[in-house]
Amino acid sequence: MPTAVIFDVGRVLYDWDPRFLYRRLIDDDRALDAFVRDVVTHEWHFQHDAGRDFADTSAELVALYPEHAELIAAWGPRFLESIGDPMPGMHGLVDDLHDRGTPLYAITNFSHEFWPPFRAREATMFDRFRDVVVSGEEKMVKPDPAIYALALDRFGLTAAETVFIDDNAANIAGAKSVGLIALHFTGEPKLRRELVELGLL
Repeated sequence: MPTAVIFDVGRVLYDWDPRFLYRRLIDDDRALDAFVRDVVTHEWHFQHDAGRDFADTSAELVALYPEHAELIAAWGPRFLESIGDPMPGMHGLVDDLHDRGTPLYAITNFSHEFWPPFRAREATMFDRFRDVVVSGEEKMVKPDPAIYALALDRFGLTAAETVFIDDNAANIAGAKSVGLIALHFTGEPKLRRELVELGLL
């Protein structure tokens, strides 16, 4: 029976979408679509998760898209506006696990610069967690098996007795490769059923 749970953060515990920020700055829907698709891409942002500084990535992007310099510059100081509310039902599910005494942890692909203010803002959630591995601090990202191995070692957990939850199929595959009990998140109702079946709820 598993004894601990490791969560992903973005789109598991909290919704995340660059549109949450940029719809406040770009009035035209087609212009918004184009900007998010072609300029502040997931591939560009992934560099922050891997440990690069926003000052460097933004300078490179502004050089490519000087007409969008002001919008690009907003990404850093206003990044928290791209993070939405807790995913439906997930705050309650974390509460239920915590109330049962289940050790809670997280592994998140997150910038080393953006994580501390987010962690502080959401202390009510993360004070329940014993530790969090942040990719940008470690300069390794999911689904690299090394980040799961590092987390298990730091947390003092055994893979076969630990549940890992993520919305990304590649991250699930990475977790399985090191022996974690990996659950693909598609919503709280299904996850709650799976945790009940595993004896955690």
